[in-house]
Amino acid sequence: DARKRSAQLAQALQTLKLHDGDAVATIAWNTHRHLELYYGVSGMGAIIHTVNPRLHPTQLVYVLNHAQDRALFVDLTFVPLIEAIWDKLESVRHLVIMTDKGHMPACKIQGALCYEDLIAAEDGDYEWPTFPEDTASSICYTSGTTGNAKGVVYSHRSSVLHAFGVAVPGVIPVGPDDALLPVVPMFHVNAWGVPYAAAMCGYKLVMPGPRLDGVGLTELMNNEGVTCYWGVPTVHLSLLAHWRSSGESVPSLRTVTTGGAAPTSALIEGFRSRGIEFVHGWGMTETSPVATVSSLTRADADLDDATQVARLTRQGKKLFGVEMRIVGEDGQVLPRDGKTFGELQVRGPWICSAYLGNAPGSALDGEGWFPTGDVAVIHPDGTMQITDRKKDLIKSGGEWISSIDLENAAARHPEVAMAAVIGIAHEKWGERPLLIVQPAPGASPTKESVLEFLEDQVAKHWLPDRVVFVDALPLGPTGKVQKSVLRERYSA
Repeated sequence: DARKRSAQLAQALQTLKLHDGDAVATIAWNTHRHLELYYGVSGMGAIIHTVNPRLHPTQLVYVLNHAQDRALFVDLTFVPLIEAIWDKLESVRHLVIMTDKGHMPACKIQGALCYEDLIAAEDGDYEWPTFPEDTASSICYTSGTTGNAKGVVYSHRSSVLHAFGVAVPGVIPVGPDDALLPVVPMFHVNAWGVPYAAAMCGYKLVMPGPRLDGVGLTELMNNEGVTCYWGVPTVHLSLLAHWRSSGESVPSLRTVTTGGAAPTSALIEGFRSRGIEFVHGWGMTETSPVATVSSLTRADADLDDATQVARLTRQGKKLFGVEMRIVGEDGQVLPRDGKTFGELQVRGPWICSAYLGNAPGSALDGEGWFPTGDVAVIHPDGTMQITDRKKDLIKSGGEWISSIDLENAAARHPEVAMAAVIGIAHEKWGERPLLIVQPAPGASPTKESVLEFLEDQVAKHWLPDRVVFVDALPLGPTGKVQKSVLRERYSA
Protein backbone atom coordinates (compact mmCIF):
# COMPACT_ATOMS: atom_id res chain seq x y z
CA ASP A 1 0.00 0.00 0.00
CA ALA A 2 2.77 2.44 0.90
CA ARG A 3 4.59 1.66 -2.34
CA LYS A 4 1.53 2.24 -4.51
CA ARG A 5 0.49 5.45 -2.76
CA SER A 6 4.08 6.75 -2.89
CA ALA A 7 4.12 6.06 -6.63
CA GLN A 8 0.79 7.88 -7.04
CA LEU A 9 2.30 10.81 -5.17
CA ALA A 10 5.37 10.81 -7.45
CA GLN A 11 3.06 10.94 -10.46
CA ALA A 12 1.08 13.79 -8.89
CA LEU A 13 4.27 15.78 -8.29
CA GLN A 14 5.11 15.48 -11.97
CA THR A 15 1.58 16.62 -12.81
CA LEU A 16 2.32 19.72 -10.70
CA LYS A 17 5.36 20.31 -12.94
CA LEU A 18 7.91 19.49 -10.24
CA HIS A 19 11.21 18.22 -11.56
CA ASP A 20 14.48 16.61 -10.52
CA GLY A 21 16.22 18.66 -7.85
CA ASP A 22 13.13 20.67 -6.84
CA ALA A 23 12.68 20.96 -3.08
CA VAL A 24 9.34 19.89 -1.57
CA ALA A 25 8.70 20.91 2.03
CA THR A 26 6.64 19.11 4.64
CA ILE A 27 5.29 20.42 7.92
CA ALA A 28 3.67 17.31 9.29
CA TRP A 29 3.36 14.79 12.12
CA ASN A 30 4.43 11.16 11.99
CA THR A 31 1.70 9.72 9.75
CA HIS A 32 1.35 7.32 6.82
CA ARG A 33 1.04 10.29 4.45
CA HIS A 34 4.34 11.71 5.68
CA LEU A 35 5.97 8.32 5.06
CA GLU A 36 4.59 8.37 1.51
CA LEU A 37 6.16 11.78 0.99
CA TYR A 38 9.55 10.45 2.15
CA TYR A 39 9.51 7.90 -0.66
CA GLY A 40 7.41 9.64 -3.30
CA VAL A 41 9.37 12.91 -3.30
CA SER A 42 12.91 11.50 -3.12
CA GLY A 43 12.06 8.52 -5.32
CA MET A 44 11.05 10.70 -8.27
CA GLY A 45 14.28 12.71 -8.02
CA ALA A 46 13.07 15.70 -6.02
CA ILE A 47 14.31 16.63 -2.53
CA ILE A 48 12.14 16.35 0.58
CA HIS A 49 12.66 19.18 3.06
CA THR A 50 11.19 18.24 6.44
CA VAL A 51 10.47 21.44 8.36
CA ASN A 52 10.26 21.70 12.15
CA PRO A 53 6.95 23.47 13.00
CA ARG A 54 8.34 24.45 16.41
CA LEU A 55 10.62 27.01 14.80
CA HIS A 56 9.68 30.66 15.27
CA PRO A 57 7.59 31.95 12.32
CA THR A 58 10.49 34.12 11.16
CA GLN A 59 12.73 31.04 11.12
CA LEU A 60 10.07 29.08 9.23
CA VAL A 61 10.00 31.77 6.55
CA TYR A 62 13.80 31.77 6.43
CA VAL A 63 14.24 28.01 5.93
CA LEU A 64 11.40 27.71 3.39
CA ASN A 65 12.88 30.55 1.33
CA HIS A 66 16.49 29.49 1.81
CA ALA A 67 15.75 25.95 0.57
CA GLN A 68 13.78 27.43 -2.36
CA ASP A 69 10.91 25.01 -1.76
CA ARG A 70 8.55 24.71 -4.72
CA ALA A 71 5.71 22.91 -2.95
CA LEU A 72 4.57 22.67 0.66
CA PHE A 73 2.65 19.77 2.23
CA VAL A 74 1.08 20.49 5.64
CA ASP A 75 -1.03 18.63 8.18
CA LEU A 76 -4.33 20.15 9.29
CA THR A 77 -2.79 21.31 12.58
CA PHE A 78 -0.41 23.65 10.80
CA VAL A 79 -2.72 25.30 8.26
CA PRO A 80 -3.17 28.45 10.42
CA LEU A 81 0.61 28.67 10.81
CA ILE A 82 1.08 28.69 7.03
CA GLU A 83 -1.78 31.13 6.46
CA ALA A 84 0.03 33.59 8.73
CA ILE A 85 3.31 33.48 6.76
CA TRP A 86 2.09 32.64 3.23
CA ASP A 87 2.64 36.11 1.79
CA LYS A 88 6.31 35.99 2.88
CA LEU A 89 7.12 32.75 1.03
CA GLU A 90 9.06 33.50 -2.15
CA SER A 91 9.32 30.21 -4.05
CA VAL A 92 6.40 28.00 -2.95
CA ARG A 93 3.94 27.50 -5.82
CA HIS A 94 1.72 24.72 -4.45
CA LEU A 95 0.14 24.16 -1.02
CA VAL A 96 -1.17 20.64 -0.35
CA ILE A 97 -3.15 19.91 2.81
CA MET A 98 -2.57 16.37 4.04
CA THR A 99 -6.16 15.21 4.50
CA ASP A 100 -9.17 13.89 2.59
CA LYS A 101 -12.04 15.79 1.03
CA GLY A 102 -14.30 15.32 4.04
CA HIS A 103 -11.82 17.05 6.39
CA MET A 104 -10.56 19.75 4.03
CA PRO A 105 -10.59 23.08 5.95
CA ALA A 106 -11.80 26.44 4.72
CA CYS A 107 -8.28 27.59 3.85
CA LYS A 108 -7.57 31.29 3.29
CA ILE A 109 -4.90 30.43 0.72
CA GLN A 110 -6.32 30.34 -2.77
CA GLY A 111 -5.66 27.15 -4.73
CA ALA A 112 -4.84 24.92 -1.76
CA LEU A 113 -4.99 21.26 -2.82
CA CYS A 114 -6.31 18.18 -1.01
CA TYR A 115 -3.74 15.36 -0.62
CA GLU A 116 -6.14 12.46 -1.16
CA ASP A 117 -7.75 14.07 -4.21
CA LEU A 118 -4.28 14.79 -5.60
CA ILE A 119 -3.07 11.19 -5.50
CA ALA A 120 -6.46 9.65 -6.37
CA ALA A 121 -6.12 11.15 -9.84
CA GLU A 122 -3.07 8.91 -10.48
CA ASP A 123 -2.95 5.14 -11.07
CA GLY A 124 0.34 4.25 -9.35
CA ASP A 125 1.70 2.55 -12.45
CA TYR A 126 5.02 4.35 -12.16
CA GLU A 127 8.56 3.27 -12.97
CA TRP A 128 10.97 4.77 -10.46
CA PRO A 129 13.80 6.61 -12.22
CA THR A 130 17.47 5.83 -11.66
CA PHE A 131 20.06 8.51 -10.95
CA PRO A 132 23.52 8.83 -9.38
CA GLU A 133 23.68 7.72 -5.74
CA ASP A 134 25.05 11.11 -4.64
CA THR A 135 21.84 12.82 -5.81
CA ALA A 136 20.28 14.92 -3.05
CA SER A 137 17.40 13.14 -1.33
CA SER A 138 16.48 15.35 1.63
CA ILE A 139 17.23 18.57 3.48
CA CYS A 140 17.16 19.08 7.24
CA TYR A 141 18.00 22.32 9.02
CA THR A 142 19.75 22.70 12.35
CA SER A 143 17.64 24.00 15.20
CA GLY A 144 18.94 27.55 14.78
CA THR A 145 19.54 28.24 18.47
CA THR A 146 22.20 30.80 17.52
CA GLY A 147 21.54 32.81 14.37
CA ASN A 148 19.81 31.38 11.33
CA ALA A 149 19.37 27.64 10.96
CA LYS A 150 21.80 25.90 8.59
CA GLY A 151 20.67 23.50 5.89
CA VAL A 152 22.20 20.02 5.69
CA VAL A 153 21.61 18.07 2.48
CA TYR A 154 21.55 14.28 2.62
CA SER A 155 22.18 12.18 -0.50
CA HIS A 156 20.54 8.88 -1.37
CA ARG A 157 23.90 7.25 -0.69
CA SER A 158 24.36 8.81 2.76
CA SER A 159 20.77 8.03 3.81
CA VAL A 160 20.99 4.39 2.74
CA LEU A 161 24.38 3.90 4.42
CA HIS A 162 23.06 5.55 7.58
CA ALA A 163 20.04 3.22 7.55
CA PHE A 164 22.42 0.25 7.24
CA GLY A 165 24.42 1.64 10.17
CA VAL A 166 21.33 1.95 12.37
CA ALA A 167 19.96 -1.46 11.32
CA VAL A 168 23.10 -3.50 12.05
CA PRO A 169 22.41 -6.07 14.81
CA GLY A 170 23.78 -4.92 18.15
CA VAL A 171 23.20 -1.23 17.45
CA ILE A 172 19.51 -0.71 18.17
CA PRO A 173 17.68 -3.98 18.88
CA VAL A 174 14.84 -3.99 16.33
CA GLY A 175 13.97 -6.81 13.96
CA PRO A 176 11.21 -7.99 11.60
CA ASP A 177 9.09 -9.30 14.50
CA ASP A 178 9.00 -5.90 16.23
CA ALA A 179 6.48 -3.09 16.21
CA LEU A 180 8.26 0.25 16.54
CA LEU A 181 6.64 3.52 17.61
CA PRO A 182 8.75 6.50 16.45
CA VAL A 183 7.83 9.46 18.63
CA VAL A 184 11.01 11.13 17.37
CA PRO A 185 9.51 13.47 14.75
CA MET A 186 9.79 12.83 11.03
CA PHE A 187 10.29 16.61 10.79
CA HIS A 188 13.54 16.29 12.78
CA VAL A 189 16.62 14.68 11.12
CA ASN A 190 14.58 12.10 9.23
CA ALA A 191 13.28 10.52 12.46
CA TRP A 192 16.75 9.07 13.10
CA GLY A 193 16.53 7.05 9.87
CA VAL A 194 13.51 5.00 11.02
CA PRO A 195 11.45 5.44 7.81
CA TYR A 196 14.28 3.89 5.80
CA ALA A 197 15.45 1.25 8.29
CA ALA A 198 11.88 0.00 8.81
CA ALA A 199 11.43 -0.78 5.13
CA MET A 200 14.92 -2.27 4.99
CA CYS A 201 14.33 -4.64 7.94
CA GLY A 202 10.61 -5.26 7.63
CA TYR A 203 9.43 -4.25 11.08
CA LYS A 204 6.04 -2.69 11.76
CA LEU A 205 5.82 1.09 12.12
CA VAL A 206 3.17 2.61 14.38
CA MET A 207 2.64 6.29 13.59
CA PRO A 208 1.46 8.41 16.55
CA GLY A 209 0.26 11.52 14.70
CA PRO A 210 -0.13 14.61 16.93
CA ARG A 211 -1.18 12.88 20.17
CA LEU A 212 2.03 12.53 22.15
CA ASP A 213 0.77 12.69 25.75
CA GLY A 214 1.29 9.81 28.17
CA VAL A 215 -2.34 8.68 28.01
CA GLY A 216 -2.46 8.65 24.21
CA LEU A 217 0.92 6.94 23.78
CA THR A 218 0.10 4.24 26.33
CA GLU A 219 -3.24 3.51 24.65
CA LEU A 220 -1.60 3.35 21.21
CA MET A 221 1.23 1.09 22.39
CA ASN A 222 -1.18 -1.39 23.96
CA ASN A 223 -3.56 -1.37 20.99
CA GLU A 224 -0.73 -2.04 18.51
CA GLY A 225 1.50 -4.31 20.58
CA VAL A 226 4.46 -1.90 20.42
CA THR A 227 7.75 -3.56 21.38
CA CYS A 228 10.14 -0.65 20.71
CA TYR A 229 9.68 3.07 21.18
CA TRP A 230 12.00 5.92 20.14
CA GLY A 231 11.79 9.46 21.51
CA VAL A 232 13.42 12.33 23.38
CA PRO A 233 13.75 12.56 27.20
CA THR A 234 10.91 15.06 27.64
CA VAL A 235 8.44 12.59 26.11
CA HIS A 236 9.89 9.72 28.17
CA LEU A 237 9.42 11.73 31.36
CA SER A 238 5.79 12.44 30.50
CA LEU A 239 5.15 8.75 29.79
CA LEU A 240 6.77 7.59 33.05
CA ALA A 241 4.81 10.21 35.03
CA HIS A 242 1.56 8.88 33.54
CA TRP A 243 2.48 5.29 34.38
CA ARG A 244 3.30 6.24 37.97
CA SER A 245 0.07 8.17 38.51
CA SER A 246 -2.25 5.76 36.70
CA GLY A 247 -0.64 2.42 37.45
CA GLU A 248 -0.82 1.59 33.73
CA SER A 249 1.89 -0.24 31.81
CA VAL A 250 2.72 -1.58 28.34
CA PRO A 251 3.46 -5.32 28.73
CA SER A 252 4.66 -5.68 25.13
CA LEU A 253 7.29 -2.90 25.39
CA ARG A 254 10.82 -4.27 25.69
CA THR A 255 13.11 -1.47 24.43
CA VAL A 256 13.20 2.32 24.72
CA THR A 257 15.66 4.34 22.65
CA THR A 258 16.42 7.95 23.52
CA GLY A 259 18.32 10.77 21.81
CA GLY A 260 18.25 14.51 21.30
CA ALA A 261 19.48 15.22 24.84
CA ALA A 262 21.42 13.23 27.41
CA PRO A 263 19.23 11.03 29.66
CA THR A 264 19.49 11.25 33.42
CA SER A 265 20.13 8.24 35.62
CA ALA A 266 16.62 8.60 37.05
CA LEU A 267 15.10 8.39 33.56
CA ILE A 268 17.10 5.27 32.71
CA GLU A 269 16.20 3.64 36.03
CA GLY A 270 12.53 4.49 35.48
CA PHE A 271 12.39 2.16 32.47
CA ARG A 272 14.86 -0.47 33.68
CA SER A 273 12.88 -0.93 36.90
CA ARG A 274 10.00 -2.02 34.67
CA GLY A 275 12.14 -4.57 32.85
CA ILE A 276 12.51 -2.37 29.73
CA GLU A 277 15.88 -2.25 28.00
CA PHE A 278 17.28 1.27 27.56
CA VAL A 279 19.36 2.43 24.57
CA HIS A 280 20.93 5.88 24.23
CA GLY A 281 21.95 7.31 20.86
CA TRP A 282 23.90 10.46 20.00
CA GLY A 283 24.20 12.52 16.87
CA MET A 284 23.51 15.85 15.20
CA THR A 285 21.72 17.12 12.13
CA GLU A 286 25.19 17.14 10.58
CA THR A 287 25.67 13.39 11.31
CA SER A 288 22.42 12.30 9.60
CA PRO A 289 21.95 12.01 12.71
CA VAL A 290 23.04 8.80 14.52
CA ALA A 291 26.80 8.51 15.08
CA THR A 292 27.11 6.60 18.37
CA VAL A 293 24.89 4.28 20.41
CA SER A 294 25.14 3.32 24.07
CA SER A 295 23.72 -0.05 25.05
CA LEU A 296 24.81 -2.80 27.40
CA THR A 297 26.86 -5.70 26.06
CA ARG A 298 27.68 -9.15 27.44
CA ALA A 299 30.78 -7.60 28.99
CA ASP A 300 28.54 -5.38 31.12
CA ALA A 301 26.26 -8.17 32.38
CA ASP A 302 28.15 -8.72 35.64
CA LEU A 303 28.28 -5.03 36.58
CA ASP A 304 26.03 -3.77 39.36
CA ASP A 305 22.94 -1.74 38.45
CA ALA A 306 24.47 1.64 39.30
CA THR A 307 27.49 0.99 37.07
CA GLN A 308 25.28 -0.23 34.23
CA VAL A 309 23.16 2.93 34.45
CA ALA A 310 26.31 5.07 34.47
CA ARG A 311 27.47 3.28 31.30
CA LEU A 312 24.14 4.03 29.62
CA THR A 313 24.46 7.77 30.32
CA ARG A 314 27.53 7.78 28.06
CA GLN A 315 26.93 8.53 24.39
CA GLY A 316 28.42 5.14 23.51
CA LYS A 317 30.38 3.49 20.73
CA LYS A 318 30.57 4.70 17.16
CA LEU A 319 28.49 3.09 14.45
CA PHE A 320 30.40 1.13 11.83
CA GLY A 321 31.51 3.63 9.19
CA VAL A 322 31.96 6.54 11.61
CA GLU A 323 35.35 7.63 12.94
CA MET A 324 35.76 9.86 15.99
CA ARG A 325 38.53 11.49 17.97
CA ILE A 326 39.07 14.26 20.49
CA VAL A 327 41.56 17.09 19.99
CA GLY A 328 43.05 19.78 22.19
CA GLU A 329 43.08 23.52 21.59
CA ASP A 330 46.32 23.07 19.64
CA GLY A 331 44.65 20.53 17.32
CA GLN A 332 46.65 17.60 18.70
CA VAL A 333 44.83 14.27 19.07
CA LEU A 334 44.25 13.44 22.74
CA PRO A 335 44.45 10.03 24.47
CA ARG A 336 41.42 7.76 24.94
CA ASP A 337 41.88 7.39 28.68
CA GLY A 338 38.41 8.40 29.88
CA LYS A 339 39.89 11.41 31.68
CA THR A 340 41.38 13.76 29.08
CA PHE A 341 38.71 15.85 27.40
CA GLY A 342 38.83 17.79 24.15
CA GLU A 343 36.68 18.79 21.20
CA LEU A 344 34.91 15.85 19.59
CA GLN A 345 35.46 15.44 15.85
CA VAL A 346 33.80 12.91 13.53
CA ARG A 347 34.05 11.85 9.91
CA GLY A 348 32.38 9.23 7.75
CA PRO A 349 30.10 8.58 4.76
CA TRP A 350 27.03 10.20 6.31
CA ILE A 351 28.75 13.17 7.98
CA CYS A 352 28.02 16.66 6.62
CA SER A 353 30.79 18.14 4.47
CA ALA A 354 29.22 21.55 3.81
CA TYR A 355 26.08 23.49 4.65
CA LEU A 356 23.55 24.30 1.95
CA GLY A 357 24.78 27.21 -0.14
CA ASN A 358 28.41 26.90 1.00
CA ALA A 359 31.44 25.56 -0.87
CA PRO A 360 31.94 21.76 -0.92
CA GLY A 361 34.01 20.57 2.02
CA SER A 362 33.81 23.91 3.81
CA ALA A 363 32.45 22.38 7.03
CA LEU A 364 35.46 20.06 7.38
CA ASP A 365 39.11 20.49 8.25
CA GLY A 366 41.93 19.53 5.87
CA GLU A 367 41.71 15.85 6.85
CA GLY A 368 37.94 15.59 6.45
CA TRP A 369 37.04 15.84 10.15
CA PHE A 370 33.85 17.64 11.23
CA PRO A 371 34.17 19.67 14.47
CA THR A 372 31.02 18.96 16.50
CA GLY A 373 31.41 21.74 19.07
CA ASP A 374 30.99 19.12 21.82
CA VAL A 375 33.60 18.53 24.49
CA ALA A 376 34.05 14.84 25.27
CA VAL A 377 36.22 12.07 26.63
CA ILE A 378 36.72 8.70 24.96
CA HIS A 379 37.14 5.77 27.33
CA PRO A 380 39.64 2.96 26.75
CA ASP A 381 36.81 0.62 25.66
CA GLY A 382 35.89 3.06 22.86
CA THR A 383 32.79 4.57 24.46
CA MET A 384 32.44 8.30 24.06
CA GLN A 385 31.06 10.58 26.76
CA ILE A 386 30.16 14.21 26.15
CA THR A 387 31.12 16.42 29.05
CA ASP A 388 29.75 19.68 27.64
CA ARG A 389 29.30 21.94 24.67
CA LYS A 390 32.37 24.16 24.16
CA LYS A 391 30.23 27.22 24.75
CA ASP A 392 28.68 25.74 27.94
CA LEU A 393 31.86 24.80 29.84
CA ILE A 394 32.31 26.90 32.98
CA LYS A 395 35.80 28.02 34.01
CA SER A 396 35.87 28.89 37.69
CA GLY A 397 39.14 29.93 39.30
CA GLY A 398 41.08 28.29 36.48
CA GLU A 399 39.24 24.97 36.88
CA TRP A 400 36.75 23.58 34.36
CA ILE A 401 33.23 22.66 35.51
CA SER A 402 31.05 20.48 33.28
CA SER A 403 27.52 21.85 33.17
CA ILE A 404 26.23 18.49 31.90
CA ASP A 405 27.73 16.49 34.77
CA LEU A 406 26.39 18.98 37.31
CA GLU A 407 22.93 18.87 35.68
CA ASN A 408 22.89 15.07 35.72
CA ALA A 409 23.89 15.02 39.37
CA ALA A 410 21.10 17.46 40.30
CA ALA A 411 18.54 15.53 38.24
CA ARG A 412 19.20 12.44 40.38
CA HIS A 413 17.57 14.26 43.33
CA PRO A 414 14.17 12.58 43.85
CA GLU A 415 12.35 15.93 43.91
CA VAL A 416 13.95 17.29 40.70
CA ALA A 417 12.37 16.71 37.27
CA MET A 418 14.94 18.60 35.17
CA ALA A 419 17.95 20.79 35.83
CA ALA A 420 20.07 23.23 33.86
CA VAL A 421 23.39 24.89 34.68
CA ILE A 422 24.84 28.06 33.20
CA GLY A 423 27.95 30.08 33.97
CA ILE A 424 27.50 33.49 35.62
CA ALA A 425 30.23 36.11 35.63
CA HIS A 426 32.00 36.39 39.00
CA GLU A 427 34.45 39.12 40.06
CA LYS A 428 36.80 36.78 41.93
CA TRP A 429 36.43 33.39 40.20
CA GLY A 430 35.72 34.51 36.64
CA GLU A 431 32.60 32.33 36.42
CA ARG A 432 30.42 30.41 38.84
CA PRO A 433 27.69 27.85 38.09
CA LEU A 434 24.05 28.80 38.53
CA LEU A 435 21.70 25.82 38.97
CA ILE A 436 18.14 26.20 37.63
CA VAL A 437 15.74 23.49 38.77
CA GLN A 438 12.33 22.36 37.55
CA PRO A 439 10.80 20.47 40.50
CA ALA A 440 9.14 17.09 40.04
CA PRO A 441 5.30 17.25 40.01
CA GLY A 442 4.01 17.88 43.51
CA ALA A 443 7.50 18.31 44.99
CA SER A 444 9.02 21.36 46.70
CA PRO A 445 12.79 20.95 46.91
CA THR A 446 14.83 23.62 48.68
CA LYS A 447 18.23 25.08 47.91
CA GLU A 448 19.60 23.45 51.05
CA SER A 449 18.26 19.98 50.20
CA VAL A 450 19.61 20.15 46.65
CA LEU A 451 23.09 21.34 47.69
CA GLU A 452 23.28 18.75 50.46
CA PHE A 453 22.39 16.08 47.89
CA LEU A 454 25.12 17.34 45.53
CA GLU A 455 27.87 17.42 48.17
CA ASP A 456 28.46 13.67 47.88
CA GLN A 457 28.44 13.68 44.08
CA VAL A 458 30.61 16.55 42.85
CA ALA A 459 33.76 18.39 43.85
CA LYS A 460 33.27 21.14 46.40
CA HIS A 461 34.23 23.92 43.96
CA TRP A 462 31.49 22.67 41.59
CA LEU A 463 28.73 23.38 44.09
CA PRO A 464 26.62 26.30 42.80
CA ASP A 465 26.36 29.42 44.91
CA ARG A 466 22.72 29.88 43.96
CA VAL A 467 19.80 27.64 43.03
CA VAL A 468 16.79 29.02 41.15
CA PHE A 469 13.47 27.13 41.00
CA VAL A 470 11.21 27.52 37.94
CA ASP A 471 7.86 26.05 36.90
CA ALA A 472 9.32 24.90 33.57
CA LEU A 473 12.66 25.13 31.80
CA PRO A 474 12.57 26.74 28.33
CA LEU A 475 12.83 24.09 25.62
CA GLY A 476 13.88 24.63 22.00
CA PRO A 477 12.40 23.16 18.81
CA THR A 478 14.10 19.79 19.37
CA GLY A 479 13.33 19.45 23.08
CA LYS A 480 16.69 20.69 24.37
CA VAL A 481 16.94 23.25 27.15
CA GLN A 482 17.54 26.70 25.68
CA LYS A 483 20.54 27.88 27.63
CA SER A 484 20.70 31.08 25.57
CA VAL A 485 17.32 32.03 27.06
CA LEU A 486 18.55 31.19 30.55
CA ARG A 487 21.72 33.26 30.09
CA GLU A 488 19.67 36.22 28.94
CA ARG A 489 17.30 35.83 31.85
CA TYR A 490 19.85 35.26 34.61
CA SER A 491 23.07 36.88 33.39
CA ALA A 492 22.77 39.58 36.03
